[in-house]
Amino acid sequence: MSFLSLVRHGQSDWNEKNLFTGWQNPGLTQKGLEEAKVAGKILSTLNIEYDYFYTSVLDRAILTGEIIIESLGLKTFELIKSENLNERDYGDLTGLNKDDARKKWGDEQVHMWRRSYDTQPPNGESLKDTADRVIPYYQKEILPKLRNEKNILISAHGNSLRALIMYVESLSSKDILKKEIGTGKPIVYNFNILDETYSIKYE
Repeated sequence: MSFLSLVRHGQSDWNEKNLFTGWQNPGLTQKGLEEAKVAGKILSTLNIEYDYFYTSVLDRAILTGEIIIESLGLKTFELIKSENLNERDYGDLTGLNKDDARKKWGDEQVHMWRRSYDTQPPNGESLKDTADRVIPYYQKEILPKLRNEKNILISAHGNSLRALIMYVESLSSKDILKKEIGTGKPIVYNFNILDETYSIKYE
């Protein structure tokens, strides 16, 4: 058996301001820093020795990961960074306040862009587009390590993790839209090597 732990980054400056963030690179708020520390403390109680740590190339996920690593008492640890784990690209919505966007395009349209599976915002990605880069990367880069009984920790983003959870939990494209992932909230799976099934150890 091996373990797969997922953590969404702590609250960012743009989360606090209710802005569409996507691939932009704001830092963490004080609350976000504290959320990352708490996530690390929670993970430390589970007594899992991690072999690999993955993150997106965006600072908020990297910093969250570094804080968690420190909380786990690891002195040296390689961060494997990949754009494939980046947040969904919100295109022309990036940097806009979500309430202002609703005023401009209407509640229904903005809800469709945010919560449908395959509807893209202007010049941006849908959740399907995000899944189309996250899942193949996971299958090629991370899953083989789980099969070899290595424990993996991933610090990433709401939508890249949502895409991954859809795969791990075999959720439909409809059901995954209901999944909310809080900032700094760990989700830990047991991975059964024999039948390649996942079960939740901590959520």
